Amino acid sequence: MSSTILATADLTKRYGQRTVVENLNLSVPAGSVYGFLGPNGAGKSTTMKMLLNLVQPTSGEVEIMGQPVTRATRRKLLGGIGSLIEAPPGYAHLTGAENMRLVQRMLGLNRQQIDYAVRAVRLQDQMDKKVRNYSLGMKQRLGIAMALARQPRLLILDEPTNGLDPAGIEEMRTLLRRLAGDGVTVMVSSHLLGEIDKTATVLGILSGGRMIFQGSRDQLMVASNPDVIITCQNPHAAVTLLESFSARLAETGEVAVPGLDDRQTAGVVAALVGEKVGVYGVRREEQTLEDVFMSLTAGGGL
Repeated sequence: MSSTILATADLTKRYGQRTVVENLNLSVPAGSVYGFLGPNGAGKSTTMKMLLNLVQPTSGEVEIMGQPVTRATRRKLLGGIGSLIEAPPGYAHLTGAENMRLVQRMLGLNRQQIDYAVRAVRLQDQMDKKVRNYSLGMKQRLGIAMALARQPRLLILDEPTNGLDPAGIEEMRTLLRRLAGDGVTVMVSSHLLGEIDKTATVLGILSGGRMIFQGSRDQLMVASNPDVIITCQNPHAAVTLLESFSARLAETGEVAVPGLDDRQTAGVVAALVGEKVGVYGVRREEQTLEDVFMSLTAGGGL
């Protein structure tokens, strides 16, 4: 069985002369929480709608569980995916339980599947309330329960924390981690970087409709190549010696050198020691996911 549960090949969507998604090659590993990041308007929602066959791509292919999505296979393959796109579903005048019974009848499910989905989102004590009396976070959880009822292997969620307060965001984050622990692969889009940073195991960053990074958080941090910070005996002399590397004096009194890989860093340290400048410590500048994201989306990628 393929370790990739969802993949695309050169997936593209154009509306007239406007390209919304361009040559997108994403790969969602089975068992991961795949954080799909990008500024508003980057093409995240359009991509997810193409994955779910809600929008037809202009070109390119989608593969689910190792099989290409075609007219002949899409019904079966999409049956293994649960999704929550845009506003949470559900009838406000009905209770949570009544909404779930509708899902049960429409999908031909059994009671055990409905009970599993409700317990998974921890909504079992709220099912007798009318949905119009739910908080936004409860409505989101009900929508996810509807998506989970068929017990999909893959769950696709588009901005599930939109409009939630900090407590609701934390609740959603905990839910996604728990679902992944139960064996559900989760693909979640967001522009809230702190939320994804604490949840996702794999990141895909979209900007202007193009994938500019895909991989783990550690790979992103390494690829972003933050400044090297050197603690040394004579910082001013070191800045002069490393002028060709655009070295500068940091606010801490240390020497900051941009754009060095590990081999270049070793060479710089050797050069300083060779010039009798004592080096006491070398580290990379700490960066948050938000620092890297802002740098990437402003600069066009790695």
